[in-house]
Amino acid sequence: MHEFDRLPPELRGWLAAAILPWRPRSVRRAYDRAFQRTQDTTKALEELDRVQERLIAKDARKIWGNGHPKADASLDR
Repeated sequence: MHEFDRLPPELRGWLAAAILPWRPRSVRRAYDRAFQRTQDTTKALEELDRVQERLIAKDARKIWGNGHPKADASLDR
């Protein structure tokens, strides 16, 4: 919980609403990389949304196959 509490408020909000069970340390690393590229908090959080969607699509294909609505192959990068 201490790691969660040390996150910036906007990242805590994103993590609290995340679909996947991110660890605070993992989401912080991904956010820091995204922020470094974009230099914008909103854009970095949007990038986290895209990362999460790609992970969900990958898992959906593995578990339920390409026909699953979340198994969007266009999200592969």
